[in-house]
Amino acid sequence: MDQSPLDLKTLTLPELVSLVESLGEPSFRAKQIFRWLHKGGVAAFDEMTNVPARLRTLLRDRSRIGTARLIKEVQSSDGTVKFLFELESGNRFETVLIPDFDSDGVAKRLTVCVSSQVGCAMGCTFCATGTMGFKENLSAGVIVDQVRFVDQRARGQYGRGVTNVVFMGMGEPLLNYDQVLLACQLLNNPDIFGLSYKRVTVSTVGLAKQIERLADDGIPASLAVSLHAPDDTKRSSIMPVNRSERTDLTALRIAIQHYVRVTGKRVTYEYCMFDGFNDSVTDAVNLARVASWAPSKVNLIMYNPVLGKDFQPTPEERLNQFIQVLVDNEVTVTVRRSRGQDIDAACGQLAASAG
Repeated sequence: MDQSPLDLKTLTLPELVSLVESLGEPSFRAKQIFRWLHKGGVAAFDEMTNVPARLRTLLRDRSRIGTARLIKEVQSSDGTVKFLFELESGNRFETVLIPDFDSDGVAKRLTVCVSSQVGCAMGCTFCATGTMGFKENLSAGVIVDQVRFVDQRARGQYGRGVTNVVFMGMGEPLLNYDQVLLACQLLNNPDIFGLSYKRVTVSTVGLAKQIERLADDGIPASLAVSLHAPDDTKRSSIMPVNRSERTDLTALRIAIQHYVRVTGKRVTYEYCMFDGFNDSVTDAVNLARVASWAPSKVNLIMYNPVLGKDFQPTPEERLNQFIQVLVDNEVTVTVRRSRGQDIDAACGQLAASAG
């Protein structure tokens, strides 16, 4: 049984109120502490200068402030920046800043790709993160800390802060459900970060029941589903999550239709293009059929090579043919080109390497 001290960054505000009141202090102290944790990003209790010394001592005796420290920062030739962080446990995770420049070279969009776990338990055969296995969930506070840290870097380098957050880094966000939802709420909170839910995207391999729960809990962040194959046979061969009746394409269809019905939001399907595996005309027709389940769009991803994996990216000519089939079937489609590939910061390449 885990006997480590309570991490204050894992608590919601009502939970923090209960803790503070149990220590004989008024509830408004919880709001002060909450702001220090998530707005101020403090790493030590003594940094909470407007909190009484007695309360700081009681909290120090009973809890801790989970933190992560920067180990390494690497910038790609295309402007993408990868940050390697280390937790108190010694486990490491990565965060990526992806700038999108206009024709004048001005960063018009600054996206931070955050991790929600160290490693990943889903075991997708094309993904570097999956080779790590699962090691640790990240707290909501550490997730928000990633955004705050990258926001400060972006303001220093580009003169403006982060515009978008995507939960597409290390880990399966819906397996760290409570902390990811709390992180979304903190990012949206005008007293903490003030980021519109329209600019936050949660990506999942397709955990059907959790997708339904996400809809029912009323967090209006955008939903992206990592599909990568349009039929059960192919999807099961590269994504173990699809091998269960609870999470196969039939279950996924029911969950997505529930999500769209409840939220009124369309879904994005992430589809990594693998040469000779999922890029035929038949695959495109089957993908169009999946896209017709509910209002959606398809984001085609050019595969980023991973050491030890046999997959290769789809040739440009076949990509164009694939896109044409989708367009002919009235599917809204975009293409995501590789970013940060030269520093292993592209989609599927994160593996917390110190190299």
